[in-house]
Parts: sequence; structure tokens; C-alpha cells
Amino acid sequence: MATHAPTAGLPPSRTEPDGSAVVRLLSYNIRSMRDDREALARVIRACAPDIVCVQEAPRFFRWRKYAAWLGRHTGLTYVTGGATAAGPMILASLRAHVEDARDVLLPRTPGLHQRGFATARLRFGTEARLGVVSFHLSLQAQERRRQARALLERVAALGGPGVGGVVAAGDVNEPARGATFGLLTEGMRDAWAARPWGDEYTSTPREPHQRIDAVFATQDVEVLGAGVPRGLPGVDGADLVAATDHLPVLAALRIRPAS
Repeated sequence: MATHAPTAGLPPSRTEPDGSAVVRLLSYNIRSMRDDREALARVIRACAPDIVCVQEAPRFFRWRKYAAWLGRHTGLTYVTGGATAAGPMILASLRAHVEDARDVLLPRTPGLHQRGFATARLRFGTEARLGVVSFHLSLQAQERRRQARALLERVAALGGPGVGGVVAAGDVNEPARGATFGLLTEGMRDAWAARPWGDEYTSTPREPHQRIDAVFATQDVEVLGAGVPRGLPGVDGADLVAATDHLPVLAALRIRPAS
């Protein structure tokens, strides 16, 4: 497993004098909160994220209750997604001002799970705006590639005048050398490849051996570091194993005011 700079070296959140913002974004498949919820909350709090792109959020009976629980226990607020996006969800700290939020359901293949995107446009400070997409792609290769193309289209739609960049974070359901990863990097940068930090592999927590979760960013987003967090104060390896069946990906990003 590749290991790079220690977790302590990841930049903290901040707004800079020129109006740019350093934002910490966490991507995390939480398996519908079916595991140790307290451990899950400890991991998220320890990462001190401004944004959490969740995959496999609770989406059935009383799903909003579980989303509210997670928000309360992590100090974050619900932005969008969950059942309305077929699993992906976005949470954010009060530092983020939500300018727009909406969910997108993708065409469903008979016999396969419904998939969707949770999307938002967030502002940090007065000028730094970031488009965000939380996604969870199909287990079936052909459908996964179609969904990756739809993701690139959604990323392009979120960008444009007034937006300092777009980030898409989630569960690719494919190892990093796969065709879908390659397709996504035609339109975005893989944050781990751009600035590796922490550990690389996200699956499985007990025996990490592959990277199937990732953060992707458009060229106008500066990646300051991205990877699986280790050695965070307030959380240990046992929490990472108990929280869910994936390891999280934490990224620090610099967003500049759009010209």
C-alpha cells in the first residue's frame, strides 16, 4: 500500500486574504449506517471536513432521521441527497453557504440498482465558489461507463462563470487502473495522483488492497493533498474498521475566486 505525507501535514481549512479558500472535503461510503455509528461519527469529526460526499446514505424507512443523526453527531448540516439521489448525499459545515442544491436520478437498467448524483454549488467567504458532486457508480462495467459520462456532463454543467472549480467524489466501484477511472481523468484530475498524501487503498478496511474510492477535481481546483487519513487525533484504526466497509478519502483543496 502506498503511504505518503502524514495526516498531520494536511492543510487546515481557512480563507485567505485574496478571497481564495482552503477546503477540506471527505468522501465516504457509509454502508447505510449499518455498522458502528459512533465510530463513524468519530472518524468524520476527526477529519474536520467542510464538505462530506457520502455514498450509501440511508435511503429507506425514516432515512431523514438517520441523516439528521449523522449531522448532529458530526457538527455538519444536511445539504442534499440520500433517498432522493438513490444513496449519494452531501453534508457541509456552517462555513459553506449553499447557493444551489439538487439531486439527479440516472437511467435505471432493469435488474440493477437505481443510481444518482447529489449535487451542490457552495460558496466559501464572499467569492470562492465550488461545485460538488457525490456519486456512486454501478457494479456493472457497461452501465458504470455510461454513468461516468453522465458524471462528466454534470461536472461541466456545474462549472462556468462565477464558479472556481468542481469536485466529484465517490465510490467508482472499480480499481484505479480501470477504464472508468481513465474516462473520468479525461475531464478531471485524480486528486490522489495529483498530490498523494496519507494512504492509498480504500477497500477493505481490515485488509486494504485496492483503491475504488476517489476525489476528482477540475483543473481550476488546486489539490493540496488527498488520501486515506491515518493517525488523526481522536480516532484510531479500530474506528476505521468498525465504522463501515470502506476507508474514507480526505482531500485539501484550494478554491480561487472565479475571474
